[in-house]
Order: sequence, then C-alpha cells, then structure tokens
Amino acid sequence: MPEKSPSVSLVGSGPDAAPAGPAAGRHVPGRWRQLSVLSPTVLTDNSESSIVSTLFAAMRQPLGMSLSHLGLLQALSRVVGAVFGPLWVAAARRAGRRSVLVGTGLWMGVWLAACGLSQGFPQLLTCYLLAAVGAAAGQPIVHDIVADLFDEGSRGRAIGAMYGGVTLLGAVIGPLMAQLAEAPGGWRTGFYVVGALCVLAALLVLFLFRDPGAGASETTAPAARDTAGAFSRQTLRRLFGIRTFGLMVVQRLLSGHLLVATFAIVFLTERGFSTATAALVAIPSGIGYLLGSVAGGLVTDRVHRASPEHGRVWLLQALQLLYAGLAFLGTQFAWPGIGAYLLFFGLMAAVQGANPGVNRPIVMAVTPPDLRGPAFAVLISVAEALAYALFNLGAGALGDALGLQTVFLWVLVILMLLNAAFCGLLHRTYPRDVARVRDGEV
Repeated sequence: MPEKSPSVSLVGSGPDAAPAGPAAGRHVPGRWRQLSVLSPTVLTDNSESSIVSTLFAAMRQPLGMSLSHLGLLQALSRVVGAVFGPLWVAAARRAGRRSVLVGTGLWMGVWLAACGLSQGFPQLLTCYLLAAVGAAAGQPIVHDIVADLFDEGSRGRAIGAMYGGVTLLGAVIGPLMAQLAEAPGGWRTGFYVVGALCVLAALLVLFLFRDPGAGASETTAPAARDTAGAFSRQTLRRLFGIRTFGLMVVQRLLSGHLLVATFAIVFLTERGFSTATAALVAIPSGIGYLLGSVAGGLVTDRVHRASPEHGRVWLLQALQLLYAGLAFLGTQFAWPGIGAYLLFFGLMAAVQGANPGVNRPIVMAVTPPDLRGPAFAVLISVAEALAYALFNLGAGALGDALGLQTVFLWVLVILMLLNAAFCGLLHRTYPRDVARVRDGEV
C-alpha cells in the first residue's frame, strides 16, 4: 500500500494513491530539506560500485581476482541495473516512491554486508549482483522526484548541489575505505560499513521524506494520462518520439568518463603507487566533483536564462571537449609524482561533476511529468548502465592485454571528442521539444 502523510498525497504511486491534482506552483515548500534527505540514497547507490574499485587491490589476491574479474563484476552489476531499474520505477507507480526507496535500500545494505563474508569470487559476484538489484532503484526514482521538487529555472542548482554533496561525502569515505585495505581482511570491514550506510539512508527516507507529488513544481497541471503501466509500448513510443531524449540516450552511451570510477585507482597502482597512495586521488576528485557540480549547476541555470534554446547544449558540448583535453594530459604522460595525477584527476572530476547539472535538466525539460520516471530509468538504469558495462568489460580485457593507458586514450579522449560532436545534433531538436512539452503536445 502506498504510504500516506497527513498533509501530502503521494502522486504517481498507482491505483491506491490519490490522483495528481494541479501543480501547487513553482516553489515547493521544504524542497531543499527533502533533497538533503534523498541525497544519501544517491551516495549509497554510488558506493555500491566504488567500494569494489577502492578495495580491489586488497581483494585481488585473497579472492584470486584479475582486472578482467573487476570489469566483469562491475559490468554485470550494471546489466542487472538495466533490467531492474525500469521495474522499480514501475513498482514505484503502484507502491509509492518512498516505499520502493526504503525497501531497496534495506535490501542493498544486507547484500553488501554479505559481500564481506565472501570466500571466493563466485560468492562475491552473487552477493554483489543481489545488492545491484536494490541499487537500481535509487537514481531514476530520485531524479523523478527532484523534477517534482524544483522548477525549470532551479533544477541545475538542485542537481549540482545533490551530486556535489554526495561526492564530498564519498571523498571522505573513499580514503577511509582504502586505509582498511592496508589491514589484514580490512576489505571485509569496508563492505560491512557500506552496508550499514545503506540501511541508514533507507531509514532517513522512511522517517523524514515526504513525496511532493508528480508535477508539483509545474506552473500548469500535467496532462491526465494512464500511467499504471510505466513501461508499456505506448510509454516507450512517447518517450522515443521525443527526438532530444533519443539523442541523450545515445550521448550517455558515448560517455567514456563513466570508466574512471572503476579503474582510476588501479591505473595509479600500475604507475607504481601503493593502494593507499593511489586512493588519495579520491580527495581532489571529490573536491573537484563538488565544485564542478555546484558551479556547473549555477552556470547551467544562468546560461539557460541567457539562451533558453541553445545554452544548455553549448555547455554540454564544451564539457565533453574539456574533459577529453584534461584526460589526455592526465593519463597519457608518466608524471614523476602523485601530485600531477591528483591535479589532473581532480580537474577531470570537476568537469564530470558539471555534467549532471546540464544533462538531467535537458531531459527534464523535454519530458512531461508522467514520463520523467520512465525517462530516467531508461537514461540512467539502462543507457548509462549498459555503457558502463561495455566500458568495464572492454577495459578489463584490454587492460590486461594492452594496459590501461591505451584504453584510457581511446575511451577518455577519442570517444569524448566524438561525444562533443554528436551533442551538436541537440541544437536542432532541443528547442522544438521544449516547446512541445510547454504546449502539451507530448
């Protein structure tokens, strides 16, 4: 049954919930407080993948793992996410978004803790993939809610603040997890800690979050549609009838920087640094991502106000080009000390951190409220997950054969240049699709 609160009806949660009424206006009361409650859910979803990358060097020998095993672990978890992400969004339509976030958070916490009991790679893989089932729910549902909390003119700031805060906390947790790698069996404790954090995040949502309702930030009432089947053929037909959305799905498939989260620390250990030293990259990366997220969100909203039809697209292209240049300098030269790597990886993270504050508002702007949940399930749970899976599988296999430097050249540099060129197609579709949503034609 969908959860109820005395003053809020949960909209978009199925036949037992109250139907969506007219939007309450552009300003949703308590929206920043609600965003802060949701942010730990995004943090724990990200921790599900980062904990393995951080502790891989310590797990490698006890569990008999290679780079290919790491790539396989991360890739299969994303495939699981691609399957279950849309299913969780559909479940949220029926059972309520809060109920799904709480249930999947608890599930993820239990299975991540179970990873710490693994005695071999098959056991680790099994527990990790079961945890990935729960992790698939967080991001598409949270982004759907953020679009309901914040209006068109402030979504860049909201997304930037959320990702910035999440990454800052991750930058603190990452090095602490790496220090555990230095102790015998410390990687097991790392999984226990992250599992406990997942449970805590779920409890925060249970006791403190109140769903604003679909379309709460819109100035006009969303069109009434049958949304019980979140992923019916009609829904997917409407989604991919939005040309900008189809282009954004392909753009995410070309986003090579998704690879860095898995292999950055491994890359630095191959450069001769210890795991603890290599893990220091999480600090400038976290600070860079924080600054990039916050600044990127602010710049996105300003650019959007200055050029509503093309500003976000120009900014998205510029970020891909800048990332390719920084990745070339940071990964294709053998710098004498860790300092240069910390600088370049921090700058790369800043550029990467600015991306969600641009691409998420683009998708929100071209999709009506009833399509945003499915849209983010397709974009994040399917497109990003499949891209991540393909990059990790390829990088794991090619990294063993050719070395990560060569892999990084093709994925972080060349592919990102192609990404920037591809984004140019959005200049033709984005203004038209925004107008269609505004006029109720989607």
